[in-house]
Amino acid sequence: MEFETLVQSRRSVRGFKNKPVARTVIEAIIESAKRAPSSMNTQPWHVHVLTGSPLEELHRRNMEEMVGGAKVKRDIISHGEYQGVHRTRQVDIAKKLFARI
Repeated sequence: MEFETLVQSRRSVRGFKNKPVARTVIEAIIESAKRAPSSMNTQPWHVHVLTGSPLEELHRRNMEEMVGGAKVKRDIISHGEYQGVHRTRQVDIAKKLFARI
């Protein structure tokens, strides 16, 4: 697929069905996402999948917070400087990059 076609054909879904997503679909999405690029190869993501009563509890709490007038929470929160394995990956890739200059 051409990049331009990809960009022009993408869509954002903001309305969801009240129907569980099959585990195989979730696993396929995570497998694809693991190959996504990350800033300086830091791979800072952590994946949590909720189903059943934990998901229902999260929905309930979110609705209570919204109705109660809670401030909006950002989807992407600045994590500050990388630490641990993420910092190591960042430094390693930077060394390789600058060694080629």
